[in-house]
Amino acid sequence: MEDNEISYSKEEEQRSPLPFPEEEEKEDKAGQFSNVEEHWEEYKREEEFAGVGKMGKKDASEEVRGKSNITSGAVGKRKVCLLKNISGRLESLEHYLGDVNNIQAMKYRDRICILTLQKNLKELNDVAKEKQLVVQKARDKLSTCQLRIKMLAKQLECVDIEIEKEEEAGNVAALSRLQAMHRRLCTELEKEKDFELKIALTLKENIRQQHEKNAKEEVETQEHMERRIQAVLSLKTSITSNREKLQTLQVWNKAMAFEAKQQEMKMREAILAEGGNVAKEIFLHKRLLEHEKEKQAFREQQKSRKIEIVSQILQEKASIHKQRKSHSRTKAIKGGGKLEDSLLWRMKTWQYIEKTCKHSAGAISQVFPQKSWCSPSACSSAGERTASVREIAEKIPHEVLCESGEDKEERDKTLVEPEFPGLWSQECDLHKISREETDPKQLATRVEKKEIFEKKMEEFKPGILHKQILSGCERKGRTFYSKPSCIHFKDFDVGQVYKKKIVLINASYGVNFCRLVGISEWLKDFISIHFDPPGKMSAGMSCEIVVTFKPMINETLEGEVMFMAQTGSFSVPLKCTAKRCILALDKELIDFGSHVVGETISRTINLTNSGALGTRFKVQTSAGDSSSCRAAAKSSPGRMVTRHLSDYITEKKVSNSPVTSVVEKEEQICPDHSEEVTYCVTPVEQQRTEMSLSSCPTEQLGQDVLNSRSDLDTDNACNLVELSPEETPVEIMLGKVTEGEVGPFSSVKLQIIFVPAVPGDVRAEFVITFDNSDCKPLCFSAIGVSIDVPVWVCNPNIDLKICMYDRLYQDCIVIQSRAKTTLRLKFEVCKELSKHMELLPKTGYIQAQSSFSVQLKFLPRHSLPEDAGSYFNEETRILEVPVTILIVDKAKKVNVTVHAIVTTSDLEISPAQINFGYCTIYEAVQANVTLTNKSILPQEFGFVGLPEFVEIQPSDGLGILLPLESLRLDIIFKANKAKEYSFELTCKSEINRQFKLSCKAVGVHPPLELSHSLVQFAATALNGVSTATLYVMNSHVSVNHFTHAVPRIGNGEVAPVGPTSFEFCVPEDCPVTITPSVGTVLPGKKSLIQVSFRPTLSDQLIREEAVRRLCRAAATGAEIQKRKEDEKREGKKLSISITRQQSSRQLVRDGGSKYLTSLHSSEQPKSEELKPDSDAYMAAQAFLMRNFSGRFEKYIIPCFVASGHIDEKKGSQNLSYSPYNTLYLELHCPAVAPSVVVTSDNGKNTVNFGDVAVGHRTLKQITIQNISPEKLELGFSVLNPNGPFLLVRPVGMLEPGESKTLIISFCPNENKWFFEMLDIRTAKTSLTLSMTGHGVMPSIVCSVGEVLDMGYVIAREKVTSTFKIQNTSTLTLRYSIQLDSLSSTRDKDQQRLPSFITSSLQRTEFVGTQNYNGLSVFSIFPTEGEILAGKSQDFIVTFSPDHESLYYSDRLKVVLFSKKIAHVIHLKGAARDHPMFVEGGIPLDVPIESLAGTLPMSSQGALKGEVQEPVKSILLILEYIEGESSPVPAMTELKIGAIQTAQFASKNMEFSFDGLSLLQQKGFAIDFVKGTIKPGQVKCISVSWVPPADFRADDPLLETALLTLKSDIKESYQILFMAKVVSAYAPSQ
Repeated sequence: MEDNEISYSKEEEQRSPLPFPEEEEKEDKAGQFSNVEEHWEEYKREEEFAGVGKMGKKDASEEVRGKSNITSGAVGKRKVCLLKNISGRLESLEHYLGDVNNIQAMKYRDRICILTLQKNLKELNDVAKEKQLVVQKARDKLSTCQLRIKMLAKQLECVDIEIEKEEEAGNVAALSRLQAMHRRLCTELEKEKDFELKIALTLKENIRQQHEKNAKEEVETQEHMERRIQAVLSLKTSITSNREKLQTLQVWNKAMAFEAKQQEMKMREAILAEGGNVAKEIFLHKRLLEHEKEKQAFREQQKSRKIEIVSQILQEKASIHKQRKSHSRTKAIKGGGKLEDSLLWRMKTWQYIEKTCKHSAGAISQVFPQKSWCSPSACSSAGERTASVREIAEKIPHEVLCESGEDKEERDKTLVEPEFPGLWSQECDLHKISREETDPKQLATRVEKKEIFEKKMEEFKPGILHKQILSGCERKGRTFYSKPSCIHFKDFDVGQVYKKKIVLINASYGVNFCRLVGISEWLKDFISIHFDPPGKMSAGMSCEIVVTFKPMINETLEGEVMFMAQTGSFSVPLKCTAKRCILALDKELIDFGSHVVGETISRTINLTNSGALGTRFKVQTSAGDSSSCRAAAKSSPGRMVTRHLSDYITEKKVSNSPVTSVVEKEEQICPDHSEEVTYCVTPVEQQRTEMSLSSCPTEQLGQDVLNSRSDLDTDNACNLVELSPEETPVEIMLGKVTEGEVGPFSSVKLQIIFVPAVPGDVRAEFVITFDNSDCKPLCFSAIGVSIDVPVWVCNPNIDLKICMYDRLYQDCIVIQSRAKTTLRLKFEVCKELSKHMELLPKTGYIQAQSSFSVQLKFLPRHSLPEDAGSYFNEETRILEVPVTILIVDKAKKVNVTVHAIVTTSDLEISPAQINFGYCTIYEAVQANVTLTNKSILPQEFGFVGLPEFVEIQPSDGLGILLPLESLRLDIIFKANKAKEYSFELTCKSEINRQFKLSCKAVGVHPPLELSHSLVQFAATALNGVSTATLYVMNSHVSVNHFTHAVPRIGNGEVAPVGPTSFEFCVPEDCPVTITPSVGTVLPGKKSLIQVSFRPTLSDQLIREEAVRRLCRAAATGAEIQKRKEDEKREGKKLSISITRQQSSRQLVRDGGSKYLTSLHSSEQPKSEELKPDSDAYMAAQAFLMRNFSGRFEKYIIPCFVASGHIDEKKGSQNLSYSPYNTLYLELHCPAVAPSVVVTSDNGKNTVNFGDVAVGHRTLKQITIQNISPEKLELGFSVLNPNGPFLLVRPVGMLEPGESKTLIISFCPNENKWFFEMLDIRTAKTSLTLSMTGHGVMPSIVCSVGEVLDMGYVIAREKVTSTFKIQNTSTLTLRYSIQLDSLSSTRDKDQQRLPSFITSSLQRTEFVGTQNYNGLSVFSIFPTEGEILAGKSQDFIVTFSPDHESLYYSDRLKVVLFSKKIAHVIHLKGAARDHPMFVEGGIPLDVPIESLAGTLPMSSQGALKGEVQEPVKSILLILEYIEGESSPVPAMTELKIGAIQTAQFASKNMEFSFDGLSLLQQKGFAIDFVKGTIKPGQVKCISVSWVPPADFRADDPLLETALLTLKSDIKESYQILFMAKVVSAYAPSQ
């Protein structure tokens, strides 16, 4: 702080006055520098607060630094900060440590500060010990718990072994005992683990609290620094702006002056051209311009005064009108009271006039010393009037004069200044003041009117004021409070305008109002108030008032602003303080102490101005009676009074000098009155001025005095010496600065020099005078003691600063001699420190009036605290060693004090040994150590010679430790191969001291490795997905450790070569998915791993928010219902005011408790009962998602490694693994709030299309909304072009809050599940939609095959058949039944060639004979519908022919989803007009009947047998296979049936073959030649053929027979038998 003050004082000294000679420019620019000064003051305050707050904040931050296990280290840091503070204060007090007893020379404040700091250090030590004890207890508990767990685990293993043994032995009793012991041990083990977890959680919570506290303090420190930076920047900005303004103003002034000169030159040229007098014309022109300016200013002033007078009259009329209207009665004023008041006011008025006249006369005499404005007669008359008034005042009764102090103060304030401005101004000409304004009668009349008005207000008050009554008691006190409580305008400038805003707060218990009454009378010309009455104000409400102050005079004003409230009047004090000087010295006595003659000592004293007005000062010695005294004695030195050389010069008194004379003092002090004192009188000339003296340098005067002084011998020092006036020494004198200017809010350093010349006491008095007459002179004294020794030391206090143990420090002591002979000197050090300090040489000779150097060597040992004793303070580590310089011949000695602060150079590493444990070669293990500087000096350190597998951070193990600072270092160990490590780390300090740190570790080479051990995901929005890929690699292919590194643990066995399995263990609450998490890697192969990060909101958090919202909604609904019931109960006929009051009170008194009871009695919904698809759950999820602030999480996923294959059934249980081979995958997972959210389907990000038939397309709409405040441009990821998903309608732009719809289609092409991700990308985040769908191949099972034969039916009758179709797929099938006969393309198909023309193999026509009536022969029901998954549907087929035909046919198609033909059935049927039919063989007619239909035969003709059916031919082919070992006859079959119908139920149906004899000869055989057939019966007739002996194989046999059917008519069929022989070895054609 001293350096800051010195630099600032130098800036003040170099500061020069503004280069503007004109007074108007000074006044204009004074306001511009005001804000700069304010900013500078603010910056200084910030610096002071920063300096004070740094130590406290740093202590607090250092106290909580680190974790709970290094609490002692944090306390140590606080000690460092406190010791730094102590050292700083000790350095600032160096100049007080002048002798051995320098502690007593300190100030009382510094001693108290040091003692307080020592006490604080002791308290901090106690706190540190307590913290260490707590931490040690926690560590002991944790270690005990861990030891107990290990012991229980061992006991469990032993019990398991014993159980196995007893099971094998079959000992049931021992087995049950061991099982009970096993259960007990398991229970204890669980308890111990829970206790261990509890301790760990407690430690973790403490660490978290410490971190939060540190973060909070860092934020506060940052805010404080920002405030300081803002203050500096605002100061810089204001200075820059003011410089620009000043430059602009200067340029403008120059431009105006230049323009005026140009105009003057033009005018001169014009006048010269006309031949006129240039000087006269220019002078008249200037006078004319000045006259116009004065005239214009007078008009403006007159106009403003008129406006003010009119406004004041209007205000008075308005106030009088309000008073008359509000008050009904008035009281008469007593005559006696009028007389007494008038006498008092007359007396005060005359006193004021007299005072004003004297003040004005004095001011005018200073400005115009040659003129006088007041005649003696006027003065005498004024005096007579004053005397007469005093006589009248003496006659006034005592009761009239005994007024209250408040009334007197108010009246004094009223008459301090006249009603209108200008009367008190020094520049005002009192001759121009009108008699009306100075007439005391009119002044008294005004005062009387004001008094009458105040008395009337006092009478009217009881009628309108209301008391505040609450609970039967009257409240007393102020009803309105103002902020601020006092309106204070500080350090104002005349001509400027200032505004302040105050707030009035209603502090009463009810509704109140306030109105402005006015302000003090003497403030009306300077103060204006802007106040809008707010009307009625409830309790606690406030209103604002703007007060404007326009100062016209540079004087301090005080008054008040008066208000009237419903409960009484109140006022706000107002104070206007002009700029003034507030000067003070930081000390009144300068004690130089004892010094040897010939030295030069300098001290400083600070003159501080804490006011806003600067002034010039002058320092001089105190004026006395032009005499000084000097005394010297042998036994005890006397006291000497010295003065500055200028004090001996009598100053010339000037009447107009602004510096007042100083009270003269004379101080002649002698300790022994018996001794003689010689007075030295110095005559001076009065013609010498002050300026000539001040120009003389102080150093030159002091040097002249020293040069003119003769050397004094020590033998005659005891004799009295009478000095002549010319030889009087000046020992205490002023420095260079004896006068100057002290600016506002600044300070000046004054230098006082002490040059001891004669042994004895010296004292000097100084006085500081100021140009400002309001500033009183300041006095201070300086004392010192001169010691006469033949030799002296230039620096009696040798400060070795801070020294370390076992280090050599040297310094040189220079000894000066003033003797005229050679002296022998002996140098001694106290015995206690003889082992540590040495002076070389021990003895020496110093020549006359010369110097001698002694070498000081200081080598502190560690035994210094024990050896030094009282010379060393162990708490502060300060060493003070007295060194004696003995003059052997004179038996005198000179004391020299050696100061030093001794500290250690140790660096402490905690802990001293580190065991890294097992570390794989793919990871780095970190251990923390604390490096503490035990010294109070900063020390550089560095870890040197580090092995390649060790790294130290921060700064690579290099840095600087501040005093007593502890630094946490991270020792990072990364094994480069599998082995056991044991090494030492060396830390060197800057003085080459070494400190060791022992380290141990075991390197592990796992069988597997990860391609990446760290995955940093991008910022992922909620419900979004970020994916990363990595590989698990097995590079172990050989066990030869000579060619390459092999997997092993330390120096253990090599892992076997073969398949190696891995398993990632992901925590349950981790939003990370690893696929696959379990697998096996073959040697030389690698396995792809996919890591997905899906941040979501926790289910518990959503449920809690949902319950909270439901409770809030229930409370709101209950409150609304309660209000409705209250409104119905109250009714609508009451007035509005009464209704509001009663309803609110009723709600509070009666309804409050009932409402709360009902609210608490209602059961709140439980979070577990909420369903994820409920509205409350979805609303809470949407709310939390929109208000999500983001989070960052870090996960470390272990990957266990084991040799061998993983069994699919048993999993990884059959494999044994080592925990030391574990790999670790670190994941950094930042989650942010989404910019776009899905609002459809309750906000789900999954689009599930469900089961969709293969080849079919389904559309879904997804609505997305922009919840960010920015306009978003959307981008979409590319879907699989060959996949089933398609983005039909994307969205390009989303405005804030806008919602749009996406359309996505799904068309599967395979029977499987499909899954794909669609990323909706924005500039910052992305939203991932998961699309899934199941492609299902529709499958059905039909109860009939490809052909459904309806059989034979009597024409024009119907027959039905039923078949079933079952849905065997997992989705609902939409079907439709189609017939080819009803196809829309059948007409086109009929235009082709008839099917009988083409071969039977090429025929594709399935539609056969159709009805003549146009109706379909075959019909089916139902024709369309849906079949659910796993269900079946029955279909009814109806066959209804309308004429006889054997070739009725059609094709039935089962079509699914109007696209796929799932099944085809060929429908067949035959119709006969007669009940019998023949089936079999090959028909010889065409399947297509003629277009000309044959009419059916009439029933009558049929009965009579007149018409016979034409003969139909049927071909039977029999093929005999020749060449087989056992020949088999050729066989064929012919079916004859009868149709079951009600029409021919009574008819007998017979058949018979004719002409079979020839057939039998040819080898043919028929089972049934004739027979009877019942309706609905079909008889099969087998025909066999065996070739006869004379049969020729190359000539097929063809024979005929006639088949006759008898039913309702007789029908004949020609049966053609074709027989042929076929070889068994030749293919048949």
